[in-house]
Amino acid sequence: MSVERLLTTPLVACNNSSAGELLQCFHNDDAFKYRAYTFTYLLLFPVAFLCNIGALGVFLLQSSRRNSASCVVMMNLALSDGSFSLTLPLRLAYYFKGGVWLFPDWLCRICVYCFYVNLYTSILFLTLLSVLRWLAVAKPLRHRTLVTPTRSLLVCLGVWLFVGVLSGPFLTNGVTMRDGFPRCFEPASPSSWGRVLILNYVAVALGFLLPFLTIIVCYGRLVRRLTARSSIRNSSTRNRNRRRSVHLVTMVTATFLLCFLPYHLIRSLHLHAVCGGWNCKVTVALQRAVVVTLCLAASNSVVNPLLYYYSTRTFRNNMRDAQSSLLSSRAGSLRSGMTMMRRRNTT
Repeated sequence: MSVERLLTTPLVACNNSSAGELLQCFHNDDAFKYRAYTFTYLLLFPVAFLCNIGALGVFLLQSSRRNSASCVVMMNLALSDGSFSLTLPLRLAYYFKGGVWLFPDWLCRICVYCFYVNLYTSILFLTLLSVLRWLAVAKPLRHRTLVTPTRSLLVCLGVWLFVGVLSGPFLTNGVTMRDGFPRCFEPASPSSWGRVLILNYVAVALGFLLPFLTIIVCYGRLVRRLTARSSIRNSSTRNRNRRRSVHLVTMVTATFLLCFLPYHLIRSLHLHAVCGGWNCKVTVALQRAVVVTLCLAASNSVVNPLLYYYSTRTFRNNMRDAQSSLLSSRAGSLRSGMTMMRRRNTT
């Protein structure tokens, strides 16, 4: 059962009370959801696609940096965000058509599945980056011996497998019929709300709270470590490394607070409202809040490339190198073209 479908367009409460009123109540508010998602995805698609594909290109072109464990994690993060951005045109087509799905059933399932795979792989990859940064600053010898690109790649593959398997229930239901039209991102069975509430708390515990607590612990220990060394004279290189470490963990924490925390909190409240048969106005207000916070969660695919650029000096250097290589190749092509034109003019 797709959690996104259940959270954004609920049909009936878990106890099946006032089913007709809830149907009318929720579907009367579809216009707000369609407008919000259309506006958000129109902004996200070009930025998320170009930024993440560009980030992958920068990482791949710089062969020396591919030997870095952090680079391996960032490449997987960019791959996750880039693959999610490819599903946004299908979502936009659906909302432009007023909630009518014109594509095969399996594409509906893939769209929902990719959203949650992206959401929770992003959370886990960001957590892994914070742990790697903490090890590099607090335990440099252990970091050199323990952290390798191969091991980082294996951990990333484990993250993909873990999230992919746990997200499997999102593939079980596809297109449903409502009012004579094929619908996607809507619930197929009103009897599964209680089960979805349980699955929600499993996702909150393993996919959000545990990673978030890990990041907070890493951040606290990192700040304490850097503060303890602030009175000791160090080289400018070490000071720059420490500032980058603080920038990285600060940006990751801000991403969790802005993109992930509101969505998981409001989603849980909304499920309780639906399952508990709360007042229709309250439930619709929570549904709107879920729509807004889901848009914030989707925006992490745009925030992550900013994290690469502002928190890691090597990525900025690699980006400049790639830009200069591109400019030099263009200049070379221009010079060769000018030479050919001169030869033709002299003959």
